Amino acid sequence: MINNKLYLINQNIAKTCATFNKQAKDIKIVAVSKTIASENIIEAINCGCKIFGENYVTEAKQKWPKILQDFPNTKLHFIGHLQTNKVKLALELFDCIESVDNKKLALEIAKQQQKLSKRPEIFLQVNIGDEEQKSGIALEKLPDFLEFCLGLNLNVVGLMAIPPANECPAPYFALLTKSARDLNLKNLSMGMSLDYQEAIALGANYIRLGAAIFGPRNSG
Repeated sequence: MINNKLYLINQNIAKTCATFNKQAKDIKIVAVSKTIASENIIEAINCGCKIFGENYVTEAKQKWPKILQDFPNTKLHFIGHLQTNKVKLALELFDCIESVDNKKLALEIAKQQQKLSKRPEIFLQVNIGDEEQKSGIALEKLPDFLEFCLGLNLNVVGLMAIPPANECPAPYFALLTKSARDLNLKNLSMGMSLDYQEAIALGANYIRLGAAIFGPRNSG
């Protein structure tokens, strides 16, 4: 079942890349595995998934140590809202934190990465639609925040955003791509199960897919 879904996804990626003169090999799928059972995650690994995204540190800690022991080449991205008191645990487990959006969090990551001698990749989460209820750094504050993070020796590699629900995502994808280009950041994590082809067309090289791979979730 997962194999069939991934085949379709990869076909869609190939078509989109051919249409927009991009390289399919450059597009990385982050399989969003929150609330997904270990056996389904292992099935996805066996079907070729290499990167997984989790939203909750505690849940990831319960599932992933055993999976990573058996599949050590698998990479983990944290894609949810990260509380500062969970940073140490997150850095022990995750290879990448996609959701850094404030100075307090950046300072704690800098402190813990020095203690743990581990320097994860960092995406800065942008509140691209300027939504009050949504996490992310405001677009106008992004250049100063990037400079702050680089000053802490954080390994900032790109930007991440979630466009407003029930709006056409294309203008927001285009805006994030322009922002990344202006800041000389090469990676863009944007696009999910319903809009990943549009995201790729507009510059995404990381797409976060949950339902498209695992089907609808019962919870979470």
